[in-house]
Amino acid sequence: MRSSLMRISLGPLLYFWNRQTVLDYYNKIAQSPVDIVYLGETVCAKRRELRVDDWLNLAAMLADAGKEVVLSTLSLIEAESDLALVKRVCQNGRYRVEANDMAAINLQKSGAFFVVGPHINTYNSSMLAQMSKLGASRWVMPLELDDKTLTAMQAQRPDNMETEVFGFGRLPLAFSARCYTARARNISKDDCGFCCREYEQGLLLSTREQQPFLVINGTQVQSARTFCLVDQLPRLAQLGVDIFRLSPQLQGMTEIIDLVDKVRNQRLEPVLAAESLKHHMPTGSCDGYWYGDAGMNFRGMNHQEKGL
Repeated sequence: MRSSLMRISLGPLLYFWNRQTVLDYYNKIAQSPVDIVYLGETVCAKRRELRVDDWLNLAAMLADAGKEVVLSTLSLIEAESDLALVKRVCQNGRYRVEANDMAAINLQKSGAFFVVGPHINTYNSSMLAQMSKLGASRWVMPLELDDKTLTAMQAQRPDNMETEVFGFGRLPLAFSARCYTARARNISKDDCGFCCREYEQGLLLSTREQQPFLVINGTQVQSARTFCLVDQLPRLAQLGVDIFRLSPQLQGMTEIIDLVDKVRNQRLEPVLAAESLKHHMPTGSCDGYWYGDAGMNFRGMNHQEKGL
């Protein structure tokens, strides 16, 4: 039976921070009202400040603090060594796994329940039913889907399937075998020197008119603007969404979590929370995908109030 109170999740860390920063970060998260924490490297297999055992140690600490822990897999598998890493995560024996590639689904132990990550193309109810048959117990809505599509899929989702929606953070839009950050530094991926570590929130790209456009984060491309659906929490609850996902950022994360927690407990109006969150969006907000619009656009509460 699904809980009536929407849970808050913290998605996997997308940036390459030094080891101590990561450990300190999750120690703070352990004291926050987040319900679910996703751990692991999803962007680049070369990032090895933390090994699988380190992530498992963090998982144990967070589990002891009362958090549900999910281990996330790589979103792009390029080599046998990558596949071996994914296999070890999938067969950890204790924690549920978020599969971000079909290989991770194939590597699940028989009878294991897994999470379908946002980078699996779960675009319709037929695919959702197929994922359920394979053992999925939760799906994260692909980032580019809108309100209407989610409404239709919720009406037909399997009974044993939870729905999670990415609700706050820079959108992870695409992955490449090439490293964008290394390319920007005019060096090869093989000799990158882990230059992405110098950009704690990614490297901002702007248009010729000096308008923020994208963020490059190693092999990943993100939106420059921060996707924000906090003002849509009542609508998501109406649709039966179980989990609201936040994406980790270095500054202000505990404040972001607290604001969302106040909204779900009806201690703060969604529109006021969205306004307060602007201080945690360095290049502005976007929500276009939710309205079936260009992803970088922003409509917010005004769109709903005008009945557009």
